[in-house]
Amino acid sequence: MIVCAGKSEQFEFAIPIGIGLIESAVNLSRICQERKPDHLVFVGTAGSYGEKEIFEIVESKVATNIEQSFFLENAYTPIDNVVAMTKNVSRETFVNSSNYITTNKSIWKYYTDQQIYVENMEFYAVMKVAQMYGVRATGIFIVTNYCDENAHEDFKKNHQEAMARLDAYVKERANS
Repeated sequence: MIVCAGKSEQFEFAIPIGIGLIESAVNLSRICQERKPDHLVFVGTAGSYGEKEIFEIVESKVATNIEQSFFLENAYTPIDNVVAMTKNVSRETFVNSSNYITTNKSIWKYYTDQQIYVENMEFYAVMKVAQMYGVRATGIFIVTNYCDENAHEDFKKNHQEAMARLDAYVKERANS
């Protein structure tokens, strides 16, 4: 089953689940209860912490939920903030999720030092729901922007082309 955030990120082949961690977790849980998929594929856009280029396609089976305040030693969490659908995480690009978009380039090094190269608002929730329901999951992302002061403007500027490229990539991959 292929899912996406929805609103400005919809595909004819994907079921929208909502934007951000909460909407996507609630809606995807409902879908998993009703349809019981055996594999989830989340498709969407991502921001880069500098290691991935604009329009680069990234596939991942590892999601994190790490807020910037954690790296700055202003917070801690009692939750398991990493979900992996593979035993060999050394070959994976970790995707970080938060309800906030990073706009401070100086924070990148904290993420990249942990093998986290992109961020997407929903992926951690998708992976956590999949884990809870015993469903395999993967994410396919296209980079629309760098996580810097121009993040939102670059996202808007690159979004249409990114969506077309991601649509073509997923369709081609499904047919191969």
